Amino acid sequence: MKVYETKDIRNIALIGGAKSGKTTMAEAMVFEGKIINRRGSVDDKNTVSDYRPIEIDRQHSVHSSLLYTIYNDKKINIIDVPGFSDFVGDTAAALNVCDVALFMINGQSGVEATTETAWRQTEIDKCPTFFSVNQLDHQSANFNEAITSLKDYFGEKVTVVQYPVNPGEGFNTIIDLILMKQLKFNEEGGEPEITEIPDSEKDKAEELHLILVENAAEGDEALMEKYFENDTLSLAEMREGVRLGLISRSIFPVLCTSAKHGIGATRVLDFITNSCPAPDDIVERKTVGGKGFKCNPSDPTALFVFKTSFEAHLGEVSFFKVYGGTVTEGVDLVNTRTGNKERLTQFFVMNGKNREKVDKIVAGDIGITIKLKDVKTCDSLMDPKNSSDGFEPIPLPVDIFTVAMSAVNSSDDEKIGSVLHDMHRTDPTIIVEYSRELKQMLVKTQGEFHLNIIKWYLNNIHKIDIETTAPKIPYRETITKTANADYRHKKQSGGSGQFGEVHMRIMPYVEGYKNPTDIQVRGTDVHDMKWGGKLIFNNCIVGGAIDARFLPAILKGIMEKMIEGPLTGSYARDIIVYIYDGKMHPVDSNEISFKLAGRHAFGTAFKAAGPKIMEPINDVEISVPEEMMGAVMTDLQGRRGIIMGMDAAGRNQIVRAKIPAAEMTRYATSLSAITSGRGTFTSTYDQYQQVPSDVQDQLLKTYEESQKEEE
Repeated sequence: MKVYETKDIRNIALIGGAKSGKTTMAEAMVFEGKIINRRGSVDDKNTVSDYRPIEIDRQHSVHSSLLYTIYNDKKINIIDVPGFSDFVGDTAAALNVCDVALFMINGQSGVEATTETAWRQTEIDKCPTFFSVNQLDHQSANFNEAITSLKDYFGEKVTVVQYPVNPGEGFNTIIDLILMKQLKFNEEGGEPEITEIPDSEKDKAEELHLILVENAAEGDEALMEKYFENDTLSLAEMREGVRLGLISRSIFPVLCTSAKHGIGATRVLDFITNSCPAPDDIVERKTVGGKGFKCNPSDPTALFVFKTSFEAHLGEVSFFKVYGGTVTEGVDLVNTRTGNKERLTQFFVMNGKNREKVDKIVAGDIGITIKLKDVKTCDSLMDPKNSSDGFEPIPLPVDIFTVAMSAVNSSDDEKIGSVLHDMHRTDPTIIVEYSRELKQMLVKTQGEFHLNIIKWYLNNIHKIDIETTAPKIPYRETITKTANADYRHKKQSGGSGQFGEVHMRIMPYVEGYKNPTDIQVRGTDVHDMKWGGKLIFNNCIVGGAIDARFLPAILKGIMEKMIEGPLTGSYARDIIVYIYDGKMHPVDSNEISFKLAGRHAFGTAFKAAGPKIMEPINDVEISVPEEMMGAVMTDLQGRRGIIMGMDAAGRNQIVRAKIPAAEMTRYATSLSAITSGRGTFTSTYDQYQQVPSDVQDQLLKTYEESQKEEE
């Protein structure tokens, strides 16, 4: 394959809502570039990008796919991204390395919930963006309403570059406002017949053309001066203005297509090659330390791994973009994360599952390599002679949906952990962790649909039957008043026995507490518990009632009880303990005796000290359309939520609330249902608070029943 120079490369992220036609558009672009000789379809399950078994089974994209096409003697790399918002991690990765986003809009429905999700990612990455209103051949298509909704949501920078003459069934004609020509396509797309704009469309075309020229001129001061001088711009000047406007996000051009029939696909490719920025036009990418790379082949070699995949017959595949230099076979580069060298022995360009071997890849281009030793997504590989710190990682969204997962057959426990680890490597938004406290394996995702994909792989590919439950809540136990208790451990079974007696007082720990006046504290140990809170252990023994060598054993017994609290088996916290008396035997006293005595005395005192269960409270921020506020607020009240404030953010309202973690189970699914997918939220731990008495009674009852079942 020909090696294309940086200026002749375009990197396009194909994004948009579910069912907007991204995969079909990718197919049309690859077909029109003559990379394939037959255009497949999603319905026929034979598209280039949706080639994985799960995508064929479900008939929608689940993973991003790398493709390329050639048009106007330029190489166009295309990353086809899944549309469902649960796969936002793929959208983030694609926008992080692509220089332009082609945003597909369903011409029947305009801006949808998943459209808004993808748009937010373009804002995060400040990615140049243009739209294609697609499916204009459908009888329900309405281009004007689609434009209205785009401007409504994304502002007046949305600028019509093309509009359809005959939307609906039989759609085949477009007015192009850059060329100021009418384009008529045949039934199978291809190159259009170009004619003058008919008289019936001239007034509308000239009005929209004037808006386009003004918006294009705003991208550059020199172009604005030319526009003022000549009242117009030449074709080359308009293309330059659009290119500069795209880079600065001061213009969001809109084209129109029917990707299913290939109508408008060649004009989209024309627009990409003539008006979209090349990799070296974009703002330089910086390393963590601030060193900039601007896709210059003369710079030291530097590449960034933005995706990891496991492909049939290839194994683990690393997808990368070159930000500096030229990568050739056999080159040794340093992984800035590990400090180790990696030898890159083979390079390929991809078209879905099809791959083509290449000898080198220049700055700005995207490719894949295989058989690397230890390279993960977001790793940077640098020239050993000029290695620096790595590039900034991809800003990934936080998880919003958590379940506890286990294998139905315990013999699969180790296998399921390994499979989920591999899934995390290919999709970093899948987080897997084992909670020793809850004794559960927690799987954190971007939503229930995301979880269902994991289940599909486990069931269908790896043949593992699994079950999922709501994760347990990490409650804490504490006390609210002072209590005394004593316990004598005595055991005699022939030979030496066991004897230890401990008298203790416990009281709640609060900042600025004062020791009681009737007990003399002789020594204090402060323990910051790893699960939060404190244990203050005080030695108040006088007269040698308990030998000092047994105090660590008493502390150990107390610690064991704090790990498995007396109320619900949850961690205990924020307690002050005073060991003020006891007894020992000159022969039978030992460490185990005092450990057990301390454990039992602590448990007895705890239950007499006004014990309370504490629950984690989360800070939750919810973004929701204003008209849906009532339903969201009602739902929050049912979740014991406390509203802390509200702010306006564009068309949405931002609600800030404190909500118990126990009430956040499946909130992602509930919010999506309440807001038709338009609501989003973030949730972070804030603090522990005591649960209401009715909730505590229910928790105690549930725990008692579970203990009986175990017996």
